[in-house]
Amino acid sequence: MSENIRVMIPEEELTRRIKELGEAISKDFEGEEVYLVCVLKGAAFFATELAKRITVPVVVDFMATSSYGSGTVSSGVVKITKELDFDPKGRNVVVAEDIIDSGNTLNFLLDYFKDKGAKSITLCTMLDKPDRREVDVKVDYTGFTIPDEFVVGYGLDYDQRYRNLPYIGVVENV
Repeated sequence: MSENIRVMIPEEELTRRIKELGEAISKDFEGEEVYLVCVLKGAAFFATELAKRITVPVVVDFMATSSYGSGTVSSGVVKITKELDFDPKGRNVVVAEDIIDSGNTLNFLLDYFKDKGAKSITLCTMLDKPDRREVDVKVDYTGFTIPDEFVVGYGLDYDQRYRNLPYIGVVENV
């Protein structure tokens, strides 16, 4: 099957907005340290660029969750497939996510970090797709709110392909 990719958010807009998000996080956590948790694999590109733009001290950690498999729709069941390397207890956790769709994964992560004793938990997403929301989640920092279309690029994939695109694109003919 062959897909066409239509550009939704060009690289220049992503770069500008991520810089603004980094500035906002730096301002909100002035004088403190941020524990930036990248949710793999999709958020790796976003979290890396975001971390470079945060001016307060940053500890970066990675975890992986799964709720998609190889499909285009979330299964709704969230599982951790890679645990954190550091203990989030007493830390200002900023969860960096590529996209918030149903909200199930972030709702799960909020409970996870509360149970682990995080000092504060904030959510930062590159993309928010509120039309797909199944669970109400408070997002503290949003890059872009997008319509309900299947997107790839800048870390987002379609069956593990297209993560390396430098922009956000819509997969047509899925």
